[in-house]
Amino acid sequence: MATSVKPGATWKKTNYPSIKNPDFPVEVAGFETFNNLHLASVILGAPFILVSVLKLPLWSYPVLTILLALPIFAAYFTYGSQFALPLNNRVQTPGKKVEDYITIVDPAFQKYKGKNRIPMETFFEAYFDGKIDINQDCLELLENRHDWTVFHMTASQAKFFVTQWIPETLWHSKKQDEDQVRDHYDRGDDFYAAFLGPRMIYTSGIMSDVNKKETLEEMQDNKLKLVCEKIQLKKGERHLDIGCGWGTLTAYASKNYGTDSTGITLGLNQTAFGNNRIKEYGVPATQARIKCMDYRDIPREKWDKITCLEMAEHVGIRKFNEFLLQVKDMLNDDGLFFLQIAGLRAAWQYEDFIWGLFMAKYVFPGADASMPLYWVIKQLECAGFEVQNVDTIGVHYSATIHRWYLNWMSNKESITATYGKKWFRTWEIFLAWSTIISRQGSATCYQIVAHKNLNAFDRTGLQAKNRFNA
Repeated sequence: MATSVKPGATWKKTNYPSIKNPDFPVEVAGFETFNNLHLASVILGAPFILVSVLKLPLWSYPVLTILLALPIFAAYFTYGSQFALPLNNRVQTPGKKVEDYITIVDPAFQKYKGKNRIPMETFFEAYFDGKIDINQDCLELLENRHDWTVFHMTASQAKFFVTQWIPETLWHSKKQDEDQVRDHYDRGDDFYAAFLGPRMIYTSGIMSDVNKKETLEEMQDNKLKLVCEKIQLKKGERHLDIGCGWGTLTAYASKNYGTDSTGITLGLNQTAFGNNRIKEYGVPATQARIKCMDYRDIPREKWDKITCLEMAEHVGIRKFNEFLLQVKDMLNDDGLFFLQIAGLRAAWQYEDFIWGLFMAKYVFPGADASMPLYWVIKQLECAGFEVQNVDTIGVHYSATIHRWYLNWMSNKESITATYGKKWFRTWEIFLAWSTIISRQGSATCYQIVAHKNLNAFDRTGLQAKNRFNA
């Protein structure tokens, strides 16, 4: 459903009851104004100039090129984000002043007023520390963000990218992954229940009808059923859920489809919660269980069906192929692999990167394997899988996160009392901004069903039972 807006506008506002509809979806600069040739010239040229001016030996040129590549990239990206022009002006923003949206508490930020918009990273860092307050609901504030903020990469973000994001991406040791998961997911079940609700599912739900306003629980139940149906779970099959979170899918599959299901997580709290949930669902411990271990330590047994919902991002880019080869080794030749993975658009805009660095620093450290779809598909195929089907569910994620946001805001007092204002505000920004990011395609989520690419695999039988023949 669409409704008209101001005369002369070329964009029509939608009015779907299932999602938080966009108010001002402004396009900002990004890949279309970013020149890779210029970047390469700077990366190769700057060390050459240094060698020439300082009269250094020739062997120092390749060394300097390697050492300076990342800092130069960060500096070039920072410069480009500040001076690139917007792509278009199809959407008209309200045109209000900065002070109509935010209140400056710390005088150090007084320069941001009138039409002098504040960089997003500067804003949320100051907001977390109580140096800035907001004058309206956070989600509505961010819907109006193009009136009061700019998406310029700051020096502190460039430093974080070079000194923390890159090293963590390259390493991904067991200890690193364990520390990041424990710090994040063992914070407290009450913290996560404050927005996830009783299902305790930290992955995207599914809308059954965009013209229907479903609850978070209905959307998550839709997702649980959809996953089980997509991989055609049957009674007695051995099912492995890698990165099972609080174990709801493991318990659900075993209860409703009669599978022998095992969930794997690094979270201590999640392990205890998941095993209790299995008991609550009336499933015997001999039929379903949650185990606390690194995915790399899973015994190389054979499984009929393997699911992995929004955990593979944490595997990391460098180890992604190794992870897929492990999954392939554990999967029966006639088995199915379901991968739900958060991804990014290749046609990026600067806001996408600013949001991504925020997420890496505060919300999902180490989740660097969120990549465009073509990258994920290539990795699957190179590991010996054949992709059966793919669904992009970013808008479903937006609807899910919006419900998480509403839950979070309704629990403001209890969360602030237990965890403090900074933690509340961090997740407030995360949930509000991510509602928008996933809705507009900056980040999305893919549901992929794959199987081993073997000549003997029964592709015809799989087609006869898939969703096109329901």
